[in-house]
Parts: sequence; C-alpha cells; structure tokens
Amino acid sequence: MEAVDTLLHAAWIIPVEPEGAVWPDHSLAIRDGRIVAVLPRHEAQARFTAAAEVHLPRQALIPGLVNTHTHSAMNLLRGLADDLPLMAWLGEHIWPTEQRWVDATFVEAGSRLAVAEMIKGGTTCFNDMYFFPEQTARVAAECGVRACIGMIVLDFPTRYAQHADDYLHKGLALHDAWRDHPLIHTAFAPHAPYSVSDAPLRQIKVLADELDVPIHMHVHETAVEVAEAITRDGCRPLARLEALELLGPNFMAVHMTQLMDAEIVLLARTGSHVIHCPESNLKLASGFCPVARLLAAGVNVALGTDGAASNNDLDLLSEMRTAALLAKGVSGDAAAVPAFQALQMATLNGARALGIGDQIGSLRPGKWADVVAVDLGGLDRQPLYHPLSQLVYTAHRDHVTDVWVAGRPLLRAGVLTHLDEAALIQSAREWGVRIATTPQETSNG
Repeated sequence: MEAVDTLLHAAWIIPVEPEGAVWPDHSLAIRDGRIVAVLPRHEAQARFTAAAEVHLPRQALIPGLVNTHTHSAMNLLRGLADDLPLMAWLGEHIWPTEQRWVDATFVEAGSRLAVAEMIKGGTTCFNDMYFFPEQTARVAAECGVRACIGMIVLDFPTRYAQHADDYLHKGLALHDAWRDHPLIHTAFAPHAPYSVSDAPLRQIKVLADELDVPIHMHVHETAVEVAEAITRDGCRPLARLEALELLGPNFMAVHMTQLMDAEIVLLARTGSHVIHCPESNLKLASGFCPVARLLAAGVNVALGTDGAASNNDLDLLSEMRTAALLAKGVSGDAAAVPAFQALQMATLNGARALGIGDQIGSLRPGKWADVVAVDLGGLDRQPLYHPLSQLVYTAHRDHVTDVWVAGRPLLRAGVLTHLDEAALIQSAREWGVRIATTPQETSNG
C-alpha cells in the first residue's frame, strides 16, 4: 500500500473543480502538505496507509476559503463607529483613531485576533491591506495560514510612513524579507485613486511588472468618489487607472459598486479582477457591485470581507451567501450566481486573483492541502437534498469543525490547535478598554 501522511474520510467532497461537483463518501489523501488523491472511500482504504486518519461522517470537505480583501488588524476597531457613511466613518472616526493608536503592537494584536477568527470560519488564505504589514506577515506565518500581504501606499503621512517613497521603500523591504516563504506572498496595495497620485502609481506599475506581484486597490467604492474624481481629474477613476496602464491580469479592483457597461467591457478585456465585499458595501451604503453582469462578461469576481470595522466580522461563509442573494436581487434574476458559483467566488476565484490559482482554491491532486470541513448534519441543515446548496444557503461559520493548511491541522473539532482563544479574547478586551477610555486626538493624517 502507498503511504501518506493523512487520510480524510468525509460524507461529501465538494472540490470546486470540476465545477459544481459533489462526491459522496469520498476521501482525500495528503502527503508532504499536498493533495495526492481524491477518490471513493473504499478505494482510498485499499490504496493508502496513513499516519493519521480523520473520519468526518457529517461533514463536507471544501477548499479553504480565500478572503481576497481585508484589513485584518482593524479587528480591534470592530464596532467603534457604526451606522455611518463611508467618508464620515473614515474622516471623523477611523483615521483619527488609527493616527492615535495604530503601531506595530496594535497591528500584531489585531492581526492575531483576525487570523484566529478567520481560521475558525474556514478561511485559510487572506489578502491584507494595512499599516505595519511586517507584523501581519509574521503573525500569519507563525499561525500557519496563507496570506498575501499588502505593500500599502498613500500620499499622506501616517504613523507607519511619511510619504509615498517611504511606503514603497518599506514595502520592497517586506517583499524581500518574505519572497521565499511558502505561505506568505506580497502585493502592492495603493489605497485608492483619491489617496494616491499619478507618480507613485506609475512607479508601482513598473515595480509590479518587475517583481511579478499583484496590485490591490479600492476602486469605484462610492458614487461620491467617482463624482469627485470627475471634478478633480476630468475622468472616472477607472479611466485614470487605464491611462496609467495599471489594469491587467495582476490588478485587483476592490468594491466596484459604480460601473458602466463600457467599464465592465474594459475590465473583461484587460483581464482585471474584481473583489466584491457585499456586506461592507451594504453596511456603508456604498452601492451594489453588478456581479452577475461582471461574471457574464467573463470578469473574474472574488470575495472579500473588508475589515471588521465596517462589516463587522471576517465571516466568508456569510459573505458567500450574501453575495449570492444580493446578485439575485440586484439583477432581478433568481438564477444569477447559483450556489456553485458563489463557492467558486470564495475559493478558486480568489486564488486566481492572487495569482496562485494553480496552488490553492480547489481540491485537486497536486495542489496544497488547504481544506475545510463543514458539518452539514445538524438540525438546522435537515433535510439535505443538495449538499452544495445547503453549504451556501444554510451553513454558518460555527459549523466549521476542522481546518488544514498545507496538510497541517489548525482547527480540530472546533478548537484552535496553535492559538490560545482565551488569551486572544482578553487581549482584545484590554485594547477595547484602552481605546474607548482615551480621549480621541485628531490629526491631518
């Protein structure tokens, strides 16, 4: 018999590739962190001998979820300023609080809290944009999750950097420090068209091409953003980015709630990716991303949660369900974004946007064994006619029981294997008290 490290025996395997496939009574074999085979259970037991066998009689195995846009350390600002429009939320609350509190210690604590939350919800890879990204990279690596760490760029000073060149210098040092790590990737993360001027964007384009890394940016998040850009620049933000030659297969445009038909054609023609954050967009009343139209045009659409300060969680299973329901309501078509497509947006589409779709995002032999087990056996998931539909429309993150990244168990029977949940809760409470009881200082940053 062939030796493997781990055999996972599940009630169903939903591999994402082939599209819409659901395989009952199947097993997944892992060796050296990668998937060796996905096959019927009786064949797996006849073919393999494993150092560890895990029986999951109520669970569906799915690829690890990919959170393609978040600000992980903002977990420490969860609920700080709710029920406000975007620019008031940012300018009057979030930016002043960040200027007062955000340093390496804050980012380390917030990132660790976020990583634990994401693991418990089945997210095995996240794409981050925030200050002090060196801390987020270190936390992700220590916790064993996969991450694409944003090399953030802004025109204005913060506690992290003073100007665009300073941000770029620190970002390139981050890239060099992590370029060979198996779990950590990097992407340039210019904040938004309204906060980054042409000169640094041109420099980012050159560097991204040289280093072959993605670019990750908030674009067309609100109608106000677009209107102000027309007044300031004489064109819509996407047109400006096209003129700067930023659009292309390595470009991720986040939010995209304001799109004209010609812009959808442009995104499809350039191979740019759209990162949809439905719950944050709903909470901030930013608008509706036309997901069904984008997908019909051939644009790769992936999912993100945004930060917990504007969501207020990092629950990608919930995001997947909201994305499917919202697409139906916005398009007026109940068949828009069916369950298999919603799951693909939360897994393989995110991996493709990050440039690692050949490594993760589906349960295919040769890919990394980033795997999540979701319990479909509970009372509120019965009767069960279609496991894939039940996963998307009924399952919650509390139903995630087990998580592996590169074959390493990070969650076992609902318990984190390498993180102290009680200590994380205590740390978050202490930060909350500190922030809530300290007078807010305003700043031009």
